[in-house]
Amino acid sequence: MKNKSISQSFFLIITILILSVYLSIKTDDFLTIENLYDVINSYAMLAILACGLFIVLISGGIDISFPAITIISQYIMVSFIMKHDGNYFIVFLISTLSGTALGLINAFIVNRLKVPSIIITISTLNIFYGLLLYITKGTWLYDYPAWFQEEIIFFKSTTATGFEYGLSFQFLLLLTVILLTGFIMNKTSIGRKIYALGGNAEAASRVGFNLLKLHLFVYGYMGFVSGIAGVVQSYTVQTVAPDSLLGYELTVLAAVVLGGTSLIGGKGTLSGTMMGVILLAIIQNGLNLLGISSYWQTVVTGLIIVFSVSMTAWSQRNKVGE
Repeated sequence: MKNKSISQSFFLIITILILSVYLSIKTDDFLTIENLYDVINSYAMLAILACGLFIVLISGGIDISFPAITIISQYIMVSFIMKHDGNYFIVFLISTLSGTALGLINAFIVNRLKVPSIIITISTLNIFYGLLLYITKGTWLYDYPAWFQEEIIFFKSTTATGFEYGLSFQFLLLLTVILLTGFIMNKTSIGRKIYALGGNAEAASRVGFNLLKLHLFVYGYMGFVSGIAGVVQSYTVQTVAPDSLLGYELTVLAAVVLGGTSLIGGKGTLSGTMMGVILLAIIQNGLNLLGISSYWQTVVTGLIIVFSVSMTAWSQRNKVGE
């Protein structure tokens, strides 16, 4: 299994390198600081959500509702600071608590009903979105406080053309979530229990694992990082549109399964997930730079999911054959 993980990582690295070389030859902008900096900031939210979905998939579940959780979290947060002002502590507190609460609802329903999580979270996706649109009437939010509109860049540098770059707010949040997720899954007992749960839920229950607590942690963490992703998107685009992330769940899912995480649980690495995010970002950015219609990005995302699932199924058949 370790060899298969190395093989998957090697394949991703080679693919990333080949695409990078191709795009650097075909376009003048791909390897520029401006483009790379923009890609990092633009795909920080995707990578953050991928960290949460990675844990859910490892546990043997799946969460489709996180785009709605992300939008609701940021809508509540932005509505508050528009009326009462505040600071970044308040921003993160409101958004992460909102996201976690919705994630815990998913966890409780999945655990109690014993229904496949994809059915539950598709249902809650529609419920959450429906309630949000009903309550907000589809109103966009964009009147942010001045302090939330200020660009935060550490170790700022400037290119010859006057473009400013450095350690951005989005990148620092992404780095924090990656480190936290890696610590949980590789250095804690709950991380090992999540892998065991995804490998065989019945066996995990027999040895005394509290499945409710594990589900609460897994889906609660997905809600937690969705709250952080909501802050990142609000900060990046400076607007909140209630339907802006419809369909985004497939893009995140594509990145995670492309990184080698199994859809049936128990197998996958965070490093592989991040490489999946990088590859998907390069593909989508490359399509834009080559002037290819954005509609093809949806087609490419679907093909990536089909390819990744096919590779997983092929790997499982080989394992059974051995």
